[in-house]
Amino acid sequence: MIAQPTGIDRERIITILSLTAVGYSLMESPRRMSGMKTTLVVSIAIMQLCALGNGALAQVPGRVFKDCADCPDMVMIPGGSFVMGGKTDPRLNYKPEPDEIPQRSVSVPSFALGKHEVTQGQWQALMGENPSDYIDGDKNLPVETVSWNEAKEFAKRLSAKTGKTYRLPTEAEWEYAARAGSSALFSFGDDVGALGQYAWYGLNSGGHIHPVGQKEPNKFGLHDMHGNVWEWVEDCYQPTYEGAPTDGSALQKAGACQRNNRGGSWVNSAMNLRSDHRHKMGAGTRGTFVGMRLARTLD
Repeated sequence: MIAQPTGIDRERIITILSLTAVGYSLMESPRRMSGMKTTLVVSIAIMQLCALGNGALAQVPGRVFKDCADCPDMVMIPGGSFVMGGKTDPRLNYKPEPDEIPQRSVSVPSFALGKHEVTQGQWQALMGENPSDYIDGDKNLPVETVSWNEAKEFAKRLSAKTGKTYRLPTEAEWEYAARAGSSALFSFGDDVGALGQYAWYGLNSGGHIHPVGQKEPNKFGLHDMHGNVWEWVEDCYQPTYEGAPTDGSALQKAGACQRNNRGGSWVNSAMNLRSDHRHKMGAGTRGTFVGMRLARTLD
């Protein structure tokens, strides 16, 4: 005979059932169940949870995971559509740059993005050296002075180590994740006066980078999407969004091209940290203000 669960058992079971049925949020407090009905529901819930496996659980929106001890914390970003690019806003006396238009609707599939910029400690552990210009012994400083080519090599080596597909985010993925549902200048709104809560930039950085994760995250739980270091993305640069992909993929060109980086840095003014702002550099160019953040394709 199967023993009936206690009240504590019921509470634990409802949590499992809620996670299985809903995916990523808890149900409202359930009414108490009794006897064999409770036991049957529990058995079904546990079987369903086992059937999901780690791969499915990794795709729960907002879930943070890592694939190895020295791997970056990754955040599952839910797929969706958004309006990419800048728009003129008379209220703010703001007009977008020519390469930030025209606005267009872009659909982005689910993917994972680093919770933080890649750190000097993570780079050192994988690559065996630290290329950064600003080093003070803190392994949580973002790596910088890395080219697009070197960022790609870092992603390639981490993919080989883990068996997972690490890569640079596409420009659309980056802006979608940076906005985190916002259509404003910044992920938190249009108030430039609030930028210091979320970013290290020219007015508050003291002239250098800072350890990752010290500022407030956006609504996707991502830190330093504004400021600290520019972040390389996959795409080739072109001076307009005319003809750019609308499916979240990267814009590629035959042969060599300049590459984009996003987010602004410790040296920049506030408007260079806008969610829609773009910056181009040669793929082999390094800068003390340029680092990276990894994306990961979901299994």
